[in-house]
Amino acid sequence: MAKARAAASERTRLSAGGGHPTPDERAELGRAARAAVPRSEHAVYEPDAKRPDPVDVLEAQSATRVPELVPIRYGRMLESPFRFYRGAAAIMAADLGTAPHTGIAAQLCGDAHLLNFRLLASPERHLIFDINDFDETLPGPWEWDVKRLATSLVIAGRANGFPRRTRRTIVRAAVAGYRERTHELAAMRTLDVWYAMDDAGRLDAIRSDRLGRAARRRASQAASQARRRTSMQAYRKLTVVDGGRRRIAPDPPLIVPIRDLLPGTAEAELEQSLRRLVDTYAESLTLDHRRLLRRFQIVDMARKVVGVGSVGTRCWIILLLGRDGDDPLLLQAKEAGESVLAPFTTAFAGAGREENGREENQGRRVVAGQRLMQAASDIFLGWERAEGFDGRRRDFYVRQLRDWKGIAQPESMSPALMTAFGRLCGASLARAHARSGDAIAVAAYLGRADVFDRACAEFAEAYADQNERDHRALRTAVLEGRVIAESA
Repeated sequence: MAKARAAASERTRLSAGGGHPTPDERAELGRAARAAVPRSEHAVYEPDAKRPDPVDVLEAQSATRVPELVPIRYGRMLESPFRFYRGAAAIMAADLGTAPHTGIAAQLCGDAHLLNFRLLASPERHLIFDINDFDETLPGPWEWDVKRLATSLVIAGRANGFPRRTRRTIVRAAVAGYRERTHELAAMRTLDVWYAMDDAGRLDAIRSDRLGRAARRRASQAASQARRRTSMQAYRKLTVVDGGRRRIAPDPPLIVPIRDLLPGTAEAELEQSLRRLVDTYAESLTLDHRRLLRRFQIVDMARKVVGVGSVGTRCWIILLLGRDGDDPLLLQAKEAGESVLAPFTTAFAGAGREENGREENQGRRVVAGQRLMQAASDIFLGWERAEGFDGRRRDFYVRQLRDWKGIAQPESMSPALMTAFGRLCGASLARAHARSGDAIAVAAYLGRADVFDRACAEFAEAYADQNERDHRALRTAVLEGRVIAESA
């Protein structure tokens, strides 16, 4: 293993260094990686001898979070192995970080499970399919994202009662989608790779004739529902008129307006801190978007619980109004901590150190990674370090709360639909990686055969077993009183 790591470190140095190697040299870099880490070896998952207790990993994260919200996180993770997996990115990062890797860098999502691929609105109001969560983004080995996606498909397939052979077919389709798209991107010009996106034309693949009529109908409905999930829909759902004023409606403990969160002076101080956050974060926007933001005024704020893995991080929703009460803007300011990948990606620091703010603002890291990977990002996406939260400076990134977002429903997917969806996710991930990584080197490593596809399918089954063991470990910790879990 030491020899493989040394070879990977050298490939990392070459792929992250300066200069412009030729396409042939880049392809040779990819082929050379096979000697140190053969494609078939990706099938192996062996827990490290010093593997940390999974509950200890979760507790270390919880130590920096809002204490009264941590039990909600554990409650959500207990619901199923898939929900546990969504909250366990740090655990998997530690497992991947101790294993051999190709050493070929790309900007990683860091949490590329299937529910983090969604229908989104581009600034031009086109419906596109892309990654939507970048809390853990950092440069690292491209295959880590592929393995996290593959494992999520196995876990979702198990939840649906799909047999192993069916799950293998689903994962191999997803990885083939990644491999085939990478070869396609490797043959493209640099600007064409940057401009590539998965718009309605590519989305037609999920509604192909290979799907049954019911599955095609559900796919079409998902696109229609995404277009209806606008900021106006969120505005009507999350706000009420109270005393003649538009306010965020309380739904404790998931949504708590600041007027209900803190008494008197403390509330006023928090409100001022959030107002300063919005004012100063605007400097991270382009001039035109900064001016657009200033046409809105803040009218209310609330703390919001989000996701599974993010529960307990400080997250605020901020209601702004423009022309009148029917002209809203809902922003989400979410705390950004160090990426779960950070302890395991120091060798990749040269692959975007400045751009990812590895030693600077963690909100900037998230925003930089999102802009590198997403084909089209929210016009209000930005970052800031805010004063006055628990007496500490904390890093935040800010974006619109909801804008044409459609999320998959894996529990209702047939095997055919999950196969098509997985292939689409794999292809989209390849496009996201190619914007910052070396598609030519990765394509050369993968080759045209399905060796890596089959290896990932075996890895995903083995790691899904590990995820189930870790899920049981959390359940035992709750039963023994080591941690507290609550439903919400």
